[in-house]
Amino acid sequence: MPSAVTALIADDEPHLAQYLKEQLAQLWPELTIVAMARNGNEAAAQIAALRPDLAFLDIQMPGLSGLEVAQGIEGETRVVFVTAYDEYALEAFEHAALDYVLKPVKTERLAKALARVRLSLAGAAEGDAEPDARLARTLQQLLGAQATGQTLRYIRASQGELMHQIAVDEVVYFHADEKYTCVQTATAEYLIRTPITELVAQLDPQSFWQVHRSTIINLAHLAGTRRDELSRLYVRFRALPRELPVSRAYVHLFKSM
Repeated sequence: MPSAVTALIADDEPHLAQYLKEQLAQLWPELTIVAMARNGNEAAAQIAALRPDLAFLDIQMPGLSGLEVAQGIEGETRVVFVTAYDEYALEAFEHAALDYVLKPVKTERLAKALARVRLSLAGAAEGDAEPDARLARTLQQLLGAQATGQTLRYIRASQGELMHQIAVDEVVYFHADEKYTCVQTATAEYLIRTPITELVAQLDPQSFWQVHRSTIINLAHLAGTRRDELSRLYVRFRALPRELPVSRAYVHLFKSM
């Protein structure tokens, strides 16, 4: 293993990146953090310029995703995914013996990942290229699954300074609000940065309908519809008093109801 191991941390949530940095300092004091990237594009550029031994990549970032950043690495940088990602991805990581840390980061799980990283770096020093081959195969599998219709089952959303992993089945609706998208459950409201247009492509169309340019609803939570005196259509929800308007372009979806 190299005497001085360097690493990059990429996460669009600065407080989470700082927390990870502090945990790494405790568990691996000799590790040198050479950069903190705030999005995928910045991470890719810094990895290419600095060629760190390790990259701790959040999967869901603005610009390039962590998967896309990892796929574009041309040097010998090893990847540890720090993620609140879907279960199928975590299973794939395990099957391919890749390293990942699930958010919120737990010290015990991070220590286990670092132990595997040390073994991987030791193998690289001895000329073992198999981890690189496993990484390439798994990234192709995950990116391919995204492109062929794997639907989103969990979403990472913020509430104040805390991050939460929410099952999409619990979401009543998504509603765009300026630069954020509101994630509304029956009991709480959270925020994400993913625009409505991207969410539509990731959600199961049998369960989630876009009813307005700024709104996606979960049919499982739908109580019914209402028309006002001007014949404008609104959707109602079982657990919430709020009604949301349906754009004329989407009214036809409710004709059979």
